Amino acid sequence: MPPSSTAARRAALAALLAGGALAGAASAAFAQDPPLPPPPEVSAVTIADGRVDAAVGRLDGIAQELMARTGIPGMAIAVVHDDEVVYAKGFGTGHAGADRPVDADTVFQIASLSKPLGATAIARAMDGKRVSWTDPVRRWLPGFRLSSPTSTREVTIADLYSHRSGLPDHAGDLLEDLGYGRAEVLRRLRYLPVTPIRTEYAYTNFGLTAGAVAVARAQGTSWERLMERELYRPLGMTASSSTYAGYRAATNRADLHVQTGERAWEARHRRDPDAQSPAGGVSSSVADMARWMRVVLAGGTLDGKRVVSAKGILELVTPHALSGPPISLPARSSFYGLGIGTGTDATGRVRLSHSGAFALGAGTNFALLPSEDLGIVVLTNAQPIGVAEAVSSTFLDLVETGTVERDWYEAYHARLAPMLESHGELADKERPRGARRARAASAYAGTYANRYYGPARITARGGRLTMRLGPKGRFPLTHWSGDTFSYVPAGENATGIASVRFTVPRGAQRARSVRVENLDAEGLGTFRRR
Repeated sequence: MPPSSTAARRAALAALLAGGALAGAASAAFAQDPPLPPPPEVSAVTIADGRVDAAVGRLDGIAQELMARTGIPGMAIAVVHDDEVVYAKGFGTGHAGADRPVDADTVFQIASLSKPLGATAIARAMDGKRVSWTDPVRRWLPGFRLSSPTSTREVTIADLYSHRSGLPDHAGDLLEDLGYGRAEVLRRLRYLPVTPIRTEYAYTNFGLTAGAVAVARAQGTSWERLMERELYRPLGMTASSSTYAGYRAATNRADLHVQTGERAWEARHRRDPDAQSPAGGVSSSVADMARWMRVVLAGGTLDGKRVVSAKGILELVTPHALSGPPISLPARSSFYGLGIGTGTDATGRVRLSHSGAFALGAGTNFALLPSEDLGIVVLTNAQPIGVAEAVSSTFLDLVETGTVERDWYEAYHARLAPMLESHGELADKERPRGARRARAASAYAGTYANRYYGPARITARGGRLTMRLGPKGRFPLTHWSGDTFSYVPAGENATGIASVRFTVPRGAQRARSVRVENLDAEGLGTFRRR
């Protein structure tokens, strides 16, 4: 047997033993008339004719039941199947208490659904060959640094878009809450501890943002203009924007809402995500999102026209990081591609998906079944309590099995609830009755340095203390006991009361340092007096 034939047999055997199941040679080895799909594309659970139409027919009831159950103000849903929009509808209002009906063209802030949209724009830009996913970020952003010289040198755009750069989970988000802009947040990432590159998955909005900015620089433009050029205009997404100003300019707009009671909601906050626009700054409608889903499901075409290369789409959905390791032997794992989640569902089909969440008032989700040329997107103007995910999962159950397999709202709500709860050391506690008195305000007043967060300025006025953090953070301090105070953080990542502990050396008259509890997740929350 010629050496080349031996090598081919060994390669085929290796693929089989690794679970590849002859994927590379499927078309030849399993040629039939009509041709059968290769084994990796086959599900043992068949979908009966008419099942998709029947599931679409139940969407009104699914949406209405969940809105009645939770009281959320508004929601919009779109479904695409066989390259057609087969459902697009809105429910409720864009603003609680106002007559602003939601429809398929209502613009929502879509939070992290921005990531797969941005990755699609990058894939289209990369069809021009000037920039590649494997380019080191430093090639296009020479000033970008991580705390590890090796990571700084080697981290690629793909590493950042698949959350495997070594940066800690949600790196930089707290800086945004304090009012730092994009450039300054990206600069300060160099002060964070990192794990070795490509060894673990940790979701980072600003890591991904750095990768996006690098691509825009390579293209000689801004990220916002890149999105217009490479995504919104080619796909005809006329209601979509990558700027907060664009969202605010929409007259048919859904405002953010937070839950104030069991079924009560209020539009309390505004969320300007421009600093992390590639990760969470897109606003869009389900009508526009349906056009994007059609492109992905069609492998890069829209209305018969090639808008993204098939190779570019396939790169996006190829697993790059293990995002959900198995929690038990029978458990399925989940993976992350480039700005998009990918995995295998209970029927053995590939499911592409992503959720978006603003604690200040948005919950979104999409899910695609490429094998069925089917996709659903759900946008809500309510903080993430599991409604969007429940609609998608309930709908796909009806498509794939004909029945709703579980209470998906209960399942997702239980999983998301801890994200909105306060876990601080003072949470749900009363100030101690025997609280020790504080020192004179002058003992705490002063400026305390921290290279990651910047200075903490403690000022005293009328015996009361105020803590200033970042460009916008102004927080009154309330005495708790002794040298411990409390404050209430603000912003997207605020989850309630946090402690502020001053350290005063024995015999000293002034505090030497202060530790801000909610800023200390990576051990960087201590500020030292200048």
